[in-house]
Amino acid sequence: MNLLLAEVAQATQRLADAGVPSPRNDAEELAAFVHAVKRGELHTVKDIDFDARYWETVARREAREPLQHITGRAFFRYLELQVGPGVFVPRPETESVVGWAIDAVRAMDVVEPLIVDLCTGSGAIALAMAQEVPRSRVHAVELSEDALTWTRKNVEGSRVHLHQGNAFTAVPELDGQADLVISNPPYIPLTEWEYVAPEARDHDPDIALFSGEDGLDTIRGIERTAHRLLRPGGIVVVEHADTQGGQVPWIFTEERGWADAADHPDLNNRPRFATARRAMP
Repeated sequence: MNLLLAEVAQATQRLADAGVPSPRNDAEELAAFVHAVKRGELHTVKDIDFDARYWETVARREAREPLQHITGRAFFRYLELQVGPGVFVPRPETESVVGWAIDAVRAMDVVEPLIVDLCTGSGAIALAMAQEVPRSRVHAVELSEDALTWTRKNVEGSRVHLHQGNAFTAVPELDGQADLVISNPPYIPLTEWEYVAPEARDHDPDIALFSGEDGLDTIRGIERTAHRLLRPGGIVVVEHADTQGGQVPWIFTEERGWADAADHPDLNNRPRFATARRAMP
């Protein structure tokens, strides 16, 4: 074992003692970042090339600063995104949400599907949709100027059309035209603040986390926006907390112009997102 791998083993234990959920993964990611190699190449770093700044990054992670803020990058499906303070760090759970949406759009008999991503944050969802549905026309909406600093970097050179605006009133010029509306909105109840992981509570922007007493205020607003934007037969996909599976589909009722409202599990078989179809007239 070379010196770096020995240090990674010590770092793993330190991170585990600090309550970091994935200590080995994070210790290796930090080592790879500091030494500018891939995780699978850590064994190739010579002892003389060990960089003591590694322990500075470990101390930051030990204090529960997000790994992605330290490295400045987040991985999402086939993307590498720039992230940092002021923007929500995309989570692995959202990848299954996007996977479902991509399959749904591909199944549509539409040559150039129109997709709208509300509360886009880093742009992860919009960019994944644009990348994996090649002829799609993707519009992304974000309100926060702090978040948009990162979104603009990520969407530069892509086919994503970025709009600064409120998810409830955004892109009226697309009313009745969208084939799919997708969102990973804030959905944590204000009453749950103390139970949120430090990485999110202390570093992700509040606007991307919390949404009213029951956490569903933004989703209720997105329901009306999605109904406005979608063509008849178009689909809405909304992520939610795994404790809200019994509530969110009921927001998309027949009385409000929806059909086929349903909930779906993530890779851990926990309720993770709701879908509905705009009813035909």
